[in-house]
Amino acid sequence: MLKLIKNDPWLEPYAAAIEGRYEYIQKREADLTGNGKITLSEFASGHLYFGLHKTETSWIFREWAPNATAIYMIGDFNGWQKTEEFRLQPNGNGEWQIELPLDKIKHHDLYKLIVCWNGGEGERIPAWTTRVVQDYQTHIFSAQVWDPVQPYEFRTKKFKPDTNPLLIYECHIGMAVEDERVGTYEEFRINVLPRIKEDGYNAIQIMAIQEHPYYGSFGYHVSSFFAASSRFGTPDELKHLIDDAHAMGIAVIMDIVHSHAVKNEKEGLGRFDGSYTQYFHGGSRREHPAWDSLIFDYGKSQVVHFLLSNCKFWLEEYNFDGFRFDGVTSMLYYSHGLGDNFSGYDDYYNGNEDDDAICYLTLANKLIHEVRPNAITIAEEVSGMPGLATKIKDGGYGFDYRMAMNIPDYWIKIIKERKDEDWHPTSIFWELTNRREEEKTISYAESHDQALVGDKTIIFRLIDSDMYWYMSKHYGSSYATDRGIALHKMIRLATASTINGGYLNFMGNEFGHPEWVDFPREGNGWSHKYARRQWWLADNKDLRYHHLGDFDKAMLSLLKSEKKFEQTPIIRLWDKDEDQVLAYMRGNLIFVFSFNPSQSFYDYGFLAPEGKYQVVLDTDSLAFGGNGLTDDSIEHFTIHDELYHKDGKGWLKLYIPARTAFVLRKID
Repeated sequence: MLKLIKNDPWLEPYAAAIEGRYEYIQKREADLTGNGKITLSEFASGHLYFGLHKTETSWIFREWAPNATAIYMIGDFNGWQKTEEFRLQPNGNGEWQIELPLDKIKHHDLYKLIVCWNGGEGERIPAWTTRVVQDYQTHIFSAQVWDPVQPYEFRTKKFKPDTNPLLIYECHIGMAVEDERVGTYEEFRINVLPRIKEDGYNAIQIMAIQEHPYYGSFGYHVSSFFAASSRFGTPDELKHLIDDAHAMGIAVIMDIVHSHAVKNEKEGLGRFDGSYTQYFHGGSRREHPAWDSLIFDYGKSQVVHFLLSNCKFWLEEYNFDGFRFDGVTSMLYYSHGLGDNFSGYDDYYNGNEDDDAICYLTLANKLIHEVRPNAITIAEEVSGMPGLATKIKDGGYGFDYRMAMNIPDYWIKIIKERKDEDWHPTSIFWELTNRREEEKTISYAESHDQALVGDKTIIFRLIDSDMYWYMSKHYGSSYATDRGIALHKMIRLATASTINGGYLNFMGNEFGHPEWVDFPREGNGWSHKYARRQWWLADNKDLRYHHLGDFDKAMLSLLKSEKKFEQTPIIRLWDKDEDQVLAYMRGNLIFVFSFNPSQSFYDYGFLAPEGKYQVVLDTDSLAFGGNGLTDDSIEHFTIHDELYHKDGKGWLKLYIPARTAFVLRKID
């Protein structure tokens, strides 16, 4: 019996389905690797064969297009005309190839393909191209030859991510500038990376790297899977960014999109060789019903080859440290999870699961860790499918972490729907710690999803329009502002202090960046006003934003001060919904929360390990924009109680102001 089932008796009725899926994955891997004649990594090397490659004596270009009847290269090198000199030849198995003298093609040349099929032809960008650029006058995309005289060489040769704990700064290169424009890799490397390092994060998760025609898609409608988006700069500039991050001790995780592809035919893979089913499903399964995009056919070996090679390419060519897989729920189920409740185990094993997609995800995880054993893989998955972040040999899918997507949903729900008096600590604690014991998660209060236009960030939900008038230290405050700043810190501390794997924050939200994120589009007059980050707000000491940023920095520093904090047990010491007070312990730290909006408590007692305690973090500190109602220099001693002494416990009596949280460290 697989360990996944042994660890969870509730899965025993579904053992046949789980074990059958495990056997299917093993069979698919055997088929792809010739029963072990090659490794999975050797199989996933399509990027070294397909596409444009320079040898010592020639250029060689290859493409897979089984429905094509003829293929021509067109570009700067032949006046963009179909010529016999640049006509590809069939190579068998749907492959096409051309070999050209070195002097026929040069660095920066633009090119495309004309793919012909029975009944038609069309301009196409090569599927395996590693560089795509857009003409900003005509808006036309083309592949570009990238062959610099001195390619970038990585200085940091060996890098191991710090995952104790993993502290992720989710970011977007284009919107990381203050000006109303698209930012660059270079600007991010020079201006933003040092901020992230200073704040204490040890990983960045970069969105929108794979080339996408529409900037406003946030990078989720990918057209060229092997090309780093040129709107932010060159491949070498991205490599420089990653290299500098590694030198700072920061891991670089890529937000990879293998759950769907843009429908575009001229820019993307849609009808690449004239057929509808080269890379994608046919019929009703071809298009995603909610995303206006195309769904990969993960049952095709050529598609698995393409996507696995894509994973290996980003690891080896750019030195990425791993991936956050987007849209995993959509991949797992034929229904894409749309309209499903996922209220019980029956919903995970009712015939709705796409075994081919599950197989691909499992093989992707195996490949990634084969290529780079210390790589990080994260699943963005909302259904709660068991085993997602469990080892493959135990019957799982092999992800290192899964996103704890229930947590931001919960915070938004109580902010929107409950009065402050109804914030119950028992409910909060349960939601923050409700997860499968064997699976590590990435906890977060909000990501980019909660910042998008049509939604609101936590700070904007709490303060709303008062942010425009009462964030100055010199012109008075409002109840909404004071409440919002207090709860913003408490929500983050509660979320970060209950992690069992890692913590994530979206760029700028650590200091309460105002308003929402809205990329330039027709509906807003193609404005970049809300697709940028106003760093000056956090830097201006006359404004209250820096209080939130300073607290975030102190909070991360505290988490890192406890060795392997994320692995320490969470021991609940006290909760009482009537008082709205919660206390729990991890290692030598005790976390105390009062969500009570109006009542402060004197000599509030609960049992804790006997000893002496010192306050090491306080949301109400003046340094973090609080009221400074407590003297945090005072040491706290447990009070002896003979009844509990044999258990090593005593009473900790504390003054707990309303709507505050603080952390005590046991120092003796």
